[in-house]
Amino acid sequence: MSRKHHHHYKGAEVSCCVKYFLFGFNILFWLLGASFLAIGLWAWAEKGVLSNLSAITDLGALDPVWLFIVVGAVMFILGFAGCIGALRENTTLLKFFSVFLGLIFFLELTAGILSFVFKDWIKDQLNLFINKNVKAYRDDIDLQNVIDFAQEYWSCCGTHGSDDWNLNMYFNCTELNPSRESCGVPFSCCVKDPAEDVLNTQCGYDVRRQEEQNRQKFIYTKGCVGQFEKWLQDKLIIVAGIFVGIALLQIFGICLAQNLVSDVKAVKANW
Repeated sequence: MSRKHHHHYKGAEVSCCVKYFLFGFNILFWLLGASFLAIGLWAWAEKGVLSNLSAITDLGALDPVWLFIVVGAVMFILGFAGCIGALRENTTLLKFFSVFLGLIFFLELTAGILSFVFKDWIKDQLNLFINKNVKAYRDDIDLQNVIDFAQEYWSCCGTHGSDDWNLNMYFNCTELNPSRESCGVPFSCCVKDPAEDVLNTQCGYDVRRQEEQNRQKFIYTKGCVGQFEKWLQDKLIIVAGIFVGIALLQIFGICLAQNLVSDVKAVKANW
């Protein structure tokens, strides 16, 4: 009897370290998910989407807020299941946590392999996606901010070049376009003057009425797809490192959860 009791004590001990480690791991996960979700919902509320749900279906291009809401919700649910599962030693929740985490890991792996195999198809989709968002540039403030950030960060303009802004009704370069921004580009295409403290938001006006050579003094003329590819090649090791880091964290979480499940089972078997 005493030997059995001793084994039970030992089993519970093993579980203790893993249990609180897993709990801490999931608290971080849960908080991160909650903040993503909060940012997403706050941005939606700012845009009045929550008070007018039909606005969700109106968005022609992708709303970046969706990403925050989906990622946040998944992380929130997973973190919650992991926290409660670890604290209450609930094997059902722990199994749910590790299976779901395993599923996400498998999907990421599949996506990685497929993106490598279907590189060209993805490039075509990226072209279509950016063109669609260029068209919808003025329709959504968050989308506008994402495009502006991308153009500034990668020093690019449009999908393949500055003339892609003809796709947008405000920047379209035709005689019939009444917009003041006709034949222009967004300010994020402009080459920054280091001497300027205040951002000149009108620096892209009328710039496409000039010859290609002259434009280069004022705006970036390279397309964002090419610049993004170049950036990816330069930063390949860092990008790969981040993905490997995330994958290792997921495997670590699965191992912890499975370890705790087997500990709990071993303890229960001794009762």
